[in-house]
Amino acid sequence: MANHPPDAADHSPHGNGLDAASAPLETPQAGAAAAVPGSLAGEPGVKPLEQLRAEQRALRTATLHSQAILDNIFDGVITINVQGQIESCNRAACALFGYTADEVLGRNVAMLMPEPQRSHHDGYLRHFQQSGEARMMGKPRDVEGLRKDGQLFAMSLSVSQIQGADYPCFIGVVRDITLPRLREEEIRRLAFYDPLTELPNRRLLLDRLKQAMTSSCRTLQHGAVMFLDLDHFKQLNDTLGHDVGDVLLQQVAVRLNTCVREIDSVARLGGDEFVVLLENLSSQAHEAAAQAEAIASKILHVLGQTYDLRGRHYDCTASAGIVVFNQDKDSVEELLKKADVAMYQAKSAGRNTACFFDPTMQAAAVARAELEHDLQQGLHQQEFMLHYQPQVDPQGQVVGAEALVRWNHPRRGLVLPAEFLPLAEETGMVLPLGQWVLETACAQLRSWSLHSASAHWTLAVNISPSQFAQPDFVARVKTALRQTGARPQRLKLELTESMLVHDQAEVMARMNAIKACGVGFALDDFGTGYSSLAHLQRLPLEQLKIDPSFVRGVTTDPNAAAVARSIVALGHSLGLAVIAEGVETAARHHFLAALGCDAFQGYYFGRPVPAEVLENLYKKCL
Repeated sequence: MANHPPDAADHSPHGNGLDAASAPLETPQAGAAAAVPGSLAGEPGVKPLEQLRAEQRALRTATLHSQAILDNIFDGVITINVQGQIESCNRAACALFGYTADEVLGRNVAMLMPEPQRSHHDGYLRHFQQSGEARMMGKPRDVEGLRKDGQLFAMSLSVSQIQGADYPCFIGVVRDITLPRLREEEIRRLAFYDPLTELPNRRLLLDRLKQAMTSSCRTLQHGAVMFLDLDHFKQLNDTLGHDVGDVLLQQVAVRLNTCVREIDSVARLGGDEFVVLLENLSSQAHEAAAQAEAIASKILHVLGQTYDLRGRHYDCTASAGIVVFNQDKDSVEELLKKADVAMYQAKSAGRNTACFFDPTMQAAAVARAELEHDLQQGLHQQEFMLHYQPQVDPQGQVVGAEALVRWNHPRRGLVLPAEFLPLAEETGMVLPLGQWVLETACAQLRSWSLHSASAHWTLAVNISPSQFAQPDFVARVKTALRQTGARPQRLKLELTESMLVHDQAEVMARMNAIKACGVGFALDDFGTGYSSLAHLQRLPLEQLKIDPSFVRGVTTDPNAAAVARSIVALGHSLGLAVIAEGVETAARHHFLAALGCDAFQGYYFGRPVPAEVLENLYKKCL
């Protein structure tokens, strides 16, 4: 019993096994009493028969009392002799191991132990008999028990030795710790693993990275940290929902684990950010970098394969930043920051690629962090403003304008959207900013409608992909119109081709709902993306906008001229107006007018300016 654990199940058909245990106690006493002749009952030194029976009843009562106490103890209690035979077991022990008392009494306690403990137990008892040494006494320990049905379970075992009247015996106290073990494992899982992907979380990653850095210093072998971020994941969440995004994250986790060795680690930090920790790379820095790059290439290739997201095919790529370490003095957090910086460099390089950390990246990362902070402050402090660039008809008359956001930064002055909109899109700040632009533009439309000279002007507002993907976007447009009193027919929302290729049914439903309010749509930067003719026919568009990259070359590049000519012809064939953006010279204007463009926008007609400046310029033109 000293070596291993017992578990139980049923109790004996006798109730608690007392008959088997108590019978030997009664028999010798009853026999002794019966052998005393009645004539000797009163002789000196001989107990009267009634006294013997009274003592027997008292002994039996005491035994029953002790067994009743044991049977009501929560823990299993088993006693064995020095030969390892079970002399008693309480109800809890029987229930724990699945035996009745009759099935275990007199048998070797090793029957309750799995191998190899079963084979070792008799040797332990022999050692005790020969030396008197009880090595396991009074030392609670966790072991495995074996139930009658062959099931193993975790239990806590504590063994004590007591000295009986004739020989020593052992008492084992056992408790099933299966549930506590499961709770401990669940607590550990919640503390160290990501619940969605079951990958190690940030806490466990930092611990493993710290160990890897220590090991690298000792073995002189390099390690590497690879920071991975999925490309355009936010757009997937916005268009298809977070539940579909979660399915993608789970599949990415599975694929990542197939790309690394057993000694490596894959962790999820949160969102769509993953980290791969590579260990035991070459002791030569250039070789270690080559090994890390090879694994990164494999990962990017595997992650770039088409995913099945609940029956929907989806293509996704990732960007990776790599930092190789050996005897670095950086902290684990600093290493992760460097890998993060490298990852953003990979994003800037076009995505679906991997970049190694370079010190120059650090400065860019710091600048990016500062810009993000300033952007948050700018939204809070209302530092943004709208400028308006005029749009004119073939006769040069202003027919409307495009609203363009500007950031009146307290230190940098006027900041153009190209410097902050990409970051606003990545961080989600484009949503409150975009809503402010829409509401401010509608208020301006209302102001123009109060003057006869500008009442007919339209106003184009650019809509970001994540803004358009908001489930309540239609309601937001209606709210802006209602609160400002702007005429819907004068508002034109500009969308890009990339926003229209995913979930076309949802896109069309959203556009039709807005169109029903009277708001028009223009397709911005046409020619730079992909649009099927059938798709364009179904969408409720009013205008195509020729991208400035084609407009700039219409007078010098035959290919640009051909593209512009084709766009004008296509737009008109679909019943759409065509506006050319980026018209900066008279030659471009004349060429595009000859093609039949319906409207023009560019520096040749006017730069983006505040509303009051545009109104004053128009009055002078009149």
